[in-house]
Amino acid sequence: MNYRLNNNNIDVLFRTTPYAELSYFGKRLQNIQLENLEMLTPAVPNARIDVDVPFTLCPEEGLGNFSTPGLEGHRNGKDWSPVFFTKEVIQTENEITIISEDNIANLRFTSHFILDNSGVLQCQNSLINLGNEPYQVNRLSITLPIPERAQELMAFSGRWIKEFFPHRTKIEHCGYLQENRRGRTSHEYFPGIVVGTDGFKEQSGEVWGVHLGWSGNHRIQVAVKSNGKRFIQAEALYMAGEITLAKDESISTPWLYATYSDQGLNEMSQHFHDFLRGNIIKFSQNKPRPVHLNTWEGIFFDHNPDYIIQMATKAAHMGVERFIIDDGWFGKRDDDYQGLGDWYLDKRKYPNGLEPVIKHIKDLGMEFGIWVEPEMINKNSDLYRAHPDWLLELHGYNQPEGRHQYLLDLQNPAVFEYLLERLTWLLGSYDIDYIKWDMNREIVQAGHNGNPAIVGQTEALYRLIDILQEKFPHVEIESCSSGGGRIDYEILKRTQRFWTSDSNDALDRQIIQRGMSYFFPPEVMGAHIGGALCHTTFRELHMNLRGLTALFGHMGVELDPVKESEKEQKAFAHYINLHKQLRPLLHSGNSVRLDVDDPRAMQSYGVVSKDQKEAAFIIAQLSLPTYALSGNLRLTGLLTDKQYQIEILDMPDNIDPKISGHAMKVLPLWMKSQTILSGDWLMNIGLPLPVLDPATAMLIKITTK
Repeated sequence: MNYRLNNNNIDVLFRTTPYAELSYFGKRLQNIQLENLEMLTPAVPNARIDVDVPFTLCPEEGLGNFSTPGLEGHRNGKDWSPVFFTKEVIQTENEITIISEDNIANLRFTSHFILDNSGVLQCQNSLINLGNEPYQVNRLSITLPIPERAQELMAFSGRWIKEFFPHRTKIEHCGYLQENRRGRTSHEYFPGIVVGTDGFKEQSGEVWGVHLGWSGNHRIQVAVKSNGKRFIQAEALYMAGEITLAKDESISTPWLYATYSDQGLNEMSQHFHDFLRGNIIKFSQNKPRPVHLNTWEGIFFDHNPDYIIQMATKAAHMGVERFIIDDGWFGKRDDDYQGLGDWYLDKRKYPNGLEPVIKHIKDLGMEFGIWVEPEMINKNSDLYRAHPDWLLELHGYNQPEGRHQYLLDLQNPAVFEYLLERLTWLLGSYDIDYIKWDMNREIVQAGHNGNPAIVGQTEALYRLIDILQEKFPHVEIESCSSGGGRIDYEILKRTQRFWTSDSNDALDRQIIQRGMSYFFPPEVMGAHIGGALCHTTFRELHMNLRGLTALFGHMGVELDPVKESEKEQKAFAHYINLHKQLRPLLHSGNSVRLDVDDPRAMQSYGVVSKDQKEAAFIIAQLSLPTYALSGNLRLTGLLTDKQYQIEILDMPDNIDPKISGHAMKVLPLWMKSQTILSGDWLMNIGLPLPVLDPATAMLIKITTK
């Protein structure tokens, strides 16, 4: 039997007899006859297996697939080469479940697919042990075949303060493999990749994008078989001995999210963004995303309630809507060597409690947030001195420190109950709207009772957050992990915002935020204006670039407003106000990235409203232009037959059209007067760009007449 999932843009076709195969995932087909799927049976190559070897949903070595199998495991050295025959198929509208079994190995393999109206295909595989003896699972993956014309790959690598940096490679032979073994989603390898036709761009080319929704270790590979066929395979990465199934026990893969676009990366991103907005992102209230001020870069561990009250007053005057007290409010937390785990208010710093500070913040009309790092412990803490056995560790080994801290074993019931009690106290005792949930180290030797425990630790974290959100549904949570170390769809089911990077350097943020935008919409991307001197890169940048870079996310500021000059405070207020003006558009429209003429020196991106009647675009000059002129900026996403008025909302000082003299010479004609052009013109001919200084940006808004 053959089956079909489809929507206005995408078709997904399956063959299920005698084995389950995904035969097609791509552009919507017209006038299709499902019985014709049999025509996809290929020729049999010379000097190989004498029959066609189907590439099933769980590619099996036992069928003659010599690529990486979808399942690796054994039962005391037996049942290591299963072959799954389809037993049952259940389809309801755009959802299908395919159940396959191997009656010799006594295993059941189930594949579940859901095609959302957004164009995102959700995929999950499960394995059940039907035998009496335990079954050791070494690997369980999701495998998606892709066509031979998909010959280029884009993935994302990075490190602390340098997340989401894209890189490309050809996939003509062998393939690509990434493994994350750092215990959390990680800065190093974001669990998402894009494959497509050679040279795919933002606005053109066929692309297939996938993301594995999982906050622990993962493996993703794109492989090319010797017959030219290609596939993507993604999975949670299990440690040796981590998954053993008793009779009738099961294990499921994380959900894999996949989509297809024949109009380049922008359409792919819009599918993912629409899916998240409709299915995963859940805000506690239907309200604009409030502008943040986080105290970390302003005061670090130096907490003084009277001074924080002054900071809050200045913040409210600048237009801040949510004020967050960061690390340093609890235990004896005077530096990062001590205090983690002691989730009790530091009475030395707050002799009158948090209430006066919170009341002042609330009286100013702002929400109140606070920082926590519940999974962590310092050895210099009352908690460790009382419970040294609560560490996540292998006994007998001297586990290395990371950022002077260790992890608590969340699978230990006593640890779990302690954290639940302390966080319940915190959120129940104070009028808290928001918590910044941090996780600042990688996991080494994750042992629970001597057994490997990355999967269990990750699932325990999910359970802890789930319970807290049920208890305190009004409290929103930010996922932070030294910046972008825990950013994925599964943690997003439980949180409302990501701290994208610990770097507020606007030049690096231009690349970081662009990389993140392929999979996430602006309203969950924390983007702050830092001080003129960045504390991570020590680069000093103009407010123009800092302000406009933070504009296209969930905006915040990271500073001590008391110490800032009046001029600087006004500049912060200007960009906060500009963000608020554009926020309804930015947090609801289609995010787009433009293919520019000089991509090494410039990038441009924007948001277009769903009705295509208004849009905002930033032009960011990252370095000195390659040529004397920067070419034309061709927009995208507009209505060809509509007329648009162009408005310049912000620009660097050196191209201010109000001043005369030399600066006017760098302006193209359209910037010197009100300009109205058709969508067709703007998308195909474009706008001549001004000569911008390096590390500056300009912002334009266009609106239909």
